Amino acid sequence: MAQGLSLLFILDPLGELKAYKDSSVAMMREAARRGHDVWACLQPALRWRDGRVTATAHRLELGADDHDWYRVVETGSHELSSFDAVLMRKDPPFDSEYLYSTHLLEAAERGGARVFNAARALRDHNEKLAITEFAQFAVPTLVAREPEALRAFQAEFGDVILKPLDGMGGAGIFRVRTGDPNLNVILETITQLGTRTVMAQRYIPEIRDGDKRVLLIGGRPVPHALARIPQPGESRGNLAAGGTGRAQPLSESDLRIAAALGPVLAARGLLLVGLDVIGSHLTEINVTSPTCFVEITQQTGFDVAAMFIDALEQAVAR
Repeated sequence: MAQGLSLLFILDPLGELKAYKDSSVAMMREAARRGHDVWACLQPALRWRDGRVTATAHRLELGADDHDWYRVVETGSHELSSFDAVLMRKDPPFDSEYLYSTHLLEAAERGGARVFNAARALRDHNEKLAITEFAQFAVPTLVAREPEALRAFQAEFGDVILKPLDGMGGAGIFRVRTGDPNLNVILETITQLGTRTVMAQRYIPEIRDGDKRVLLIGGRPVPHALARIPQPGESRGNLAAGGTGRAQPLSESDLRIAAALGPVLAARGLLLVGLDVIGSHLTEINVTSPTCFVEITQQTGFDVAAMFIDALEQAVAR
């Protein structure tokens, strides 16, 4: 085991994290348990000057109480390259500020910082569009912004899902079926009158069995997925949309997808990836801040955070 690493987590405000289920908190607690120094900073704290990327960061003492789970024991400005690893765990949206942060992180990498997931890989893998590289695992999909093209796709397949390319947690997703009187207004809304590109996918009935989150760590799959089961009458399984999480062993198709994507994505600097799989179909590739560590660990006993810190230690040692 690597000894005494200094780890910087770039996070959302600490007070907003739900420690009882937050994957970043699970990572930090496991790192602290192993004797690593855990530091945290916010995205706005990143700054570049004269070739150096620095941030005001806080060293944390981690506790088990979910209501009072951290204590700041030191604060200071540090160059990112002074940490053994920098973990970008800021939640979407992947807006212009997030984009700028990836450029700053890439500058930090040029200065010697080890960033996970790698800055360029974060920028290159839109969580919706990334499936276009692996179309053999996807359902019929259209990426377009012309309402006419989307209308024709819906007419061809009858039951389709429409979603923005920059959403998270199921926000802004529409299910449209043949004869829906709201089709035109939905297309106008989601494309902002043809000015915003969106994704349309044939509806996958297996969503009733859950939208599975398959985690890849260092290119290897966690042996259990979290199937996020939609509420009755709902077509979205996202936990943020009210879905219920049920951990289950990976299926043969889950393993096949993981085996095909894992080594490719890991080689690009993506230490942690969350694949979304419905039935046997890949629907999204999440790279910004994949979650579900705590739910899988609590339901199966498999320590996902330990697997992640193992992989992080190995990556830093290389």
